Amino acid sequence: MPSHPKINGRSRRAGLSLAVGVLVAFVLLATALAGGSATAAPAAKGKLKVFGAFATPIEEPWDGVIHTALTKAKNAGDIDYSFTDDIGYSGNMERVLRQVAGKNKPDIIFGDAFGNEEAVRRVAKAFPKIAFVFGSGGGPSGENLSVFDNWIHEPAYLLGVMGGSLTKTNKLGIVAGYPVPEVNRLANAFISGAHSVNKKAVVKVTFINSWFDPATAKEAALAQIGAGVDAIYAERAGVIEAAVQKNIFAFGNMSDQRGLGPKNVVSSAVWNMTPTVDFVVRQVRGGTYTALDLKDFSMVGKGGASLAPINTSAKGGVPASLVAKVKSLLTKIKSGALRVDIDEAQPAGSVTVKAKG
Repeated sequence: MPSHPKINGRSRRAGLSLAVGVLVAFVLLATALAGGSATAAPAAKGKLKVFGAFATPIEEPWDGVIHTALTKAKNAGDIDYSFTDDIGYSGNMERVLRQVAGKNKPDIIFGDAFGNEEAVRRVAKAFPKIAFVFGSGGGPSGENLSVFDNWIHEPAYLLGVMGGSLTKTNKLGIVAGYPVPEVNRLANAFISGAHSVNKKAVVKVTFINSWFDPATAKEAALAQIGAGVDAIYAERAGVIEAAVQKNIFAFGNMSDQRGLGPKNVVSSAVWNMTPTVDFVVRQVRGGTYTALDLKDFSMVGKGGASLAPINTSAKGGVPASLVAKVKSLLTKIKSGALRVDIDEAQPAGSVTVKAKG
């Protein structure tokens, strides 16, 4: 739902050899005490070679966020970056990863493992000198496979607060990909936010059984709107187009999606991969990389999640009092005074439709 080559030296004098040996032993001991990988070593001088492996087209918001962060690092001169998208499943990911790892020998491979979990883990194990950093619902593996996810449930809660406050019909909607924990927690956070300000709000949830099928997502959104929904959370691409067509409030996901519906999108739950990318690049360059769960770097507290600017002119205007309320709640989340519960169960009453794509 992405090498840190060892640098070996030879001494010419016995005294120097002994000094080097003592230094190496000290470094290995310090690394072990810190819980790091003893195989990590400083990367070669120059830009790190980074490859992106994406199962879906990068136009799909989830992979698009990762691609944007890596492109930003490339433009800043920090890395050399290339990628392949729309790889799909059924063995394609494993084939691409093995080819790239064996031929191009990148220092780091970023990507999305959802649907390709076993393939990614097999390849990472086969190429221990490459840092694999993948979106995953599982944990890190070995010494070189780190995992991350989009922990944007906190801004999703705030979208729910706005939806529950703005609705006139007391009917809200969510159109999402799959009923997996990573998506369920966003839906449940939105629902929780809505109910915190509007006990009468009913939230319809539809899963389209696809990560990228804009046509099916739009059709599902239109069906919800036809049933009275007047504010909708676009967890997948295609939903905002339906909101614009029927002129209802919409909330974006992953990135600031106001541009898709300037008159309808109120705000978006934004995921920022830059903190994760920057951390991994520093670790690999410094020779301190090891397999980690990089969850914290996608939270509000680390700058990995945020709320897009509120569009106060959406559908004629968003009350200043609501804007102030949401900003106050965001401040509380940042300070730790407000904790948004993580609920990864499938929302009650949700329905699943068959994807056409």
